[in-house]
Amino acid sequence: MNPACLFLPFSFRVSQKNIIFEPRSKILTFGFSQIYLENLSLIRIFAPMKQVRPKKNLGQHFLTDLNIAKRIADTVDEPYADLPVLEVGPGMGVMTQYLVEKPRPLKVVEIDRESVAYLQEHFPRLYNNIIGGDFLRMDLHDVFDGQPFVLTGNYPYDISSQIFFKMLDNKDLIPCCTGMIQHEVALRMASQPGNKQYGILSVLIQAWYHVEYLFTVEPGVFNPPPKVQSAVIRMTRNEVTDLGCDEQLFRRIVKMVFGQRRKMLRVSLKQMLPAESSFFEKHASLLTRRPEQLSIPEFVDLTNKVAEAL
Repeated sequence: MNPACLFLPFSFRVSQKNIIFEPRSKILTFGFSQIYLENLSLIRIFAPMKQVRPKKNLGQHFLTDLNIAKRIADTVDEPYADLPVLEVGPGMGVMTQYLVEKPRPLKVVEIDRESVAYLQEHFPRLYNNIIGGDFLRMDLHDVFDGQPFVLTGNYPYDISSQIFFKMLDNKDLIPCCTGMIQHEVALRMASQPGNKQYGILSVLIQAWYHVEYLFTVEPGVFNPPPKVQSAVIRMTRNEVTDLGCDEQLFRRIVKMVFGQRRKMLRVSLKQMLPAESSFFEKHASLLTRRPEQLSIPEFVDLTNKVAEAL
């Protein structure tokens, strides 16, 4: 289709919802429109490409607020501004448009074929770095040839925990992870012992990462709006290189005891050890506590005690 040409004494640019008139304008490509200025009076407007329809089965809620998109994109700048970035679930590229301007390698992974086609159309400079596939099934060592990278994205609510468990499995590759998740999940991740939000994600992630709750995002800036608030977080690898216990047993114990979080440890650990084991008498005082009362070092110590009794 040939573009329509308008001869105007002024230029304008397209924001997300408005046409903004101004004295001068540079080339701008965003989402559904592309405008460029050949001179001060000639503006050529191209026919818009159809927007991607949010798909409920993929948990898609497209962010529509550009200011928030930029704030999230800028979370990757600290403390690893020189590392490549992998964006998960870019959708129509509302964050991608800011990430691609940063002086560092960028790749995006998107499972939705319609979104992949949209990104290829609107981000031609990123064409060869758009990965059509499932992040959860990827070998992350292949993304940047084994080089560490920063992970970011507007993560689908229904798989955000799975994404972070994959991050933990690749913690030596991912020194920093940022992005937007469900508000409740963010609270759990950043929670401390003694808090009702403290749980499996709190312990497993904080064992290896410092967690920062950065800011809250309201439902009205999404299409379609989710039923809950969202939050932006940043996780940065801590100084721990060895937990000091069997890591697989540590995970197993944390998941087991928080599966019965209202019960004392002595009750939930009977799933792992026989009731007649001397372990329960030997550590009777510790085992009267509930999982939300234990710090990460105490979970490490509990893991070592269980390992001795197995």
